[in-house]
Amino acid sequence: MVTLGVVVGSTRPGRMGAQVARWVQGRAEVRLGLRVELLDLAEVALPFLDEEQHPSSRAYQHQHTREWSRRVEALDAVVLVTPEYNSSFPAPLKNALDFLYEEWRRMPVGLVGYGMTSAGSRAVAALMPVVTALGMVPAGAVQLPLRQRVDTAGVLRPIAAEDAALDGLLGDLLELTTLLRPAQAVAA
Repeated sequence: MVTLGVVVGSTRPGRMGAQVARWVQGRAEVRLGLRVELLDLAEVALPFLDEEQHPSSRAYQHQHTREWSRRVEALDAVVLVTPEYNSSFPAPLKNALDFLYEEWRRMPVGLVGYGMTSAGSRAVAALMPVVTALGMVPAGAVQLPLRQRVDTAGVLRPIAAEDAALDGLLGDLLELTTLLRPAQAVAA
């Protein structure tokens, strides 16, 4: 069984990230039978990076870092759900990525961006160099235009084309996970 992490990258009150993450979670569980671990950064509540040693050393001083490491290391693949704030992705997501290094290496990653005007495309573009610098293996991205997909009650309503795009991304993540498992085992 593959364990997929779905990271809610925003901690802002009133955010849409939790709804977007539940959409990803539902599609992953129903369509592919994946075990999904929802990692909401608002609940994880990491402080601003406070480790003295470089993350590649894994010499973590703080319990919150050791717990974050344990949770990420238990994943086979991850989807980063990110809003677009000021043409980029939010600081809590960057902070959560920066806390670790080895745990991210060789991990398949999918990106789901959301936003108003650009549907999160600039956040996804800004995030791509970060995940590749961490040695993650990008499987692709899906963007959601919130202006067109959130109804008057504030409920996210993706269309069939977005469901299909997400299903494709999840399928690619599953395939990459299968292909990369031998490399991950060697690295461990």
